[in-house]
Amino acid sequence: MDPYEALGVSKTASAAEIKKAYRKIVKESHPDINPGDKAGEARFKAAAAAYDLLKDPEKRARFDRGEIDASGQERPEANYYRNYAGARDNPYRGGQRFDDYEDLSDFFSDFMRSQRGARGGAGHDHMHGFHSDGEDLRYRLEVPFMDAALGGTTRITLPDGSALQVQIPRGIADGQTIRLKGKGGAPVGKGRQGDALVTVSVAPHKVFTREGDTIRVVLPITIDEAILGGKVEVPTISGPVNLTIPKGASSGQVLRLRGRGIAPRGREERGDQLVELKIVSPPRVDDELASFFEGWKQKHSYDPRKGMKT
Repeated sequence: MDPYEALGVSKTASAAEIKKAYRKIVKESHPDINPGDKAGEARFKAAAAAYDLLKDPEKRARFDRGEIDASGQERPEANYYRNYAGARDNPYRGGQRFDDYEDLSDFFSDFMRSQRGARGGAGHDHMHGFHSDGEDLRYRLEVPFMDAALGGTTRITLPDGSALQVQIPRGIADGQTIRLKGKGGAPVGKGRQGDALVTVSVAPHKVFTREGDTIRVVLPITIDEAILGGKVEVPTISGPVNLTIPKGASSGQVLRLRGRGIAPRGREERGDQLVELKIVSPPRVDDELASFFEGWKQKHSYDPRKGMKT
């Protein structure tokens, strides 16, 4: 497969564009990220082979001239490198020669540095070569609901198999990003190490839902608790508390627990927790309960749907 097609770039793409396209495919299709996805794995392998060819200026140039195929195998030889070494506009002509390099990659590394310097690229130091900051790398991380609410620590495994320790700030919201200084791409020369940018996806919770800094809970209560009222235990993100149910409570009624919600990043003041009541009938209606309500109905009948009549 044509390496440019495998990475989804044009033949005129810059080295930075090629690297960016490869990293995008790695993040989307790496087998460790999407286990069992055969199509993704095939795309990842094709991209890896393509990037291995195109990231090397020498191999890319030879492929573009038809000297090697997409797998790096030799085609009919050409004398480009030796011809270039003696060319009038070669920056190494009269100085260090092509024959002085045992490894062609060393030749091209020096060549690329000289070209950046000739263009007056930022960060070029005539004594130490070209300097460039490392690339910021982006990742996605799903964190448990409670870790996002209260803070925590987790680890993420990178595509190359290494791991990063990530501190989850208290109150982080779905879609927010954590910046890990110096955990990104390697710099060139005296450049700055890149950062890792981790975008958080908060996993759902079986009890709690979140709306901004507010926590919502649906609290089941019994018929007698609804009629008679009383204190019942209700869960919060910081532990259970007692809540007073008023007499005659109805399903859908919302009670507020102040200061039991989320403390957003950088603030100490917490939001509230809203508790929605839900009356739940007993698992079995026995004769005694049925008889009681039959007698009660005859004397105290009421119509809760009265306002709905048209």
